[in-house]
Amino acid sequence: MRPLLRRQRVHEVGQPESFVRDHRSDLHTRSLGLGGRNPQDQNAHGRTRRGDWADERQGERMTTFEALVERARALAAGGERAVLGITGAPGSGKTTLAEELVRALGSDAVAHVPMDGFHLADVELDRLGLRDRKGAPETFDALGYASLLRRIQEDEDDVVYAPGFERTLEQPIAGAIPVPRTARLVVTEGNYLLLVEPRWAKVRPLLTEVWYADLDRDERLRRLIERHIRFGKDETAAIDWATGTDERNATLIRATRDRADVIVPAELLCGIGTPPRRRSSGS
Repeated sequence: MRPLLRRQRVHEVGQPESFVRDHRSDLHTRSLGLGGRNPQDQNAHGRTRRGDWADERQGERMTTFEALVERARALAAGGERAVLGITGAPGSGKTTLAEELVRALGSDAVAHVPMDGFHLADVELDRLGLRDRKGAPETFDALGYASLLRRIQEDEDDVVYAPGFERTLEQPIAGAIPVPRTARLVVTEGNYLLLVEPRWAKVRPLLTEVWYADLDRDERLRRLIERHIRFGKDETAAIDWATGTDERNATLIRATRDRADVIVPAELLCGIGTPPRRRSSGS
């Protein structure tokens, strides 16, 4: 597998450097001066473990959907399998972005595997006393998700089956998503791809790149409340869940933003696709 190259300067794609300095001062962009690659900085697949040095740099800020499509296409341009991760807070548009990318790439060589299929079932959440925290990091089978990503990266099986998530039932569905060996790019999306706690830290080294969907808080909450109502909560319960459990998770996820390779800004996210209705994942 080819290693990912470290960038020596973070920049906004398609804009001059002076523009970046003026418009991204809040991101504290700076030159990196990383020098040569240390073999210990590579994961089991020979790729750079970007999460280990993420505190030293910020992700590129993409300005057009076309640029995102071309970047995704380039990840698997050599014929080797690549796994693109898309992360962000609940309601930030991860699923919409993933589905629009897959649609734009328009090929059987692309597959979409949401992380939400690794939700623990409600019966297990009840046993663990975690039902009221559903969606928090500890309510997923993080190690199972990492194992699936490892199988996908190993690229040895004719087909790998991934679980889906049925929003109407709010339950995972085993074996719902086939990933054929012809899929050279696999797009996976979920909340905790960049989390560094022990169970989730196994995920990042298995991803070729991770993009962060950076939707503004007001729009995220509007989408979340509307979604919760659409799937059965009354308005009060929807507001309470979106501003309570969902927002606590969002705070945790925002702390991982600087580890992303690419930042997808709100103005881009609001201009593509439509938010999920009855899709197999929820972002």
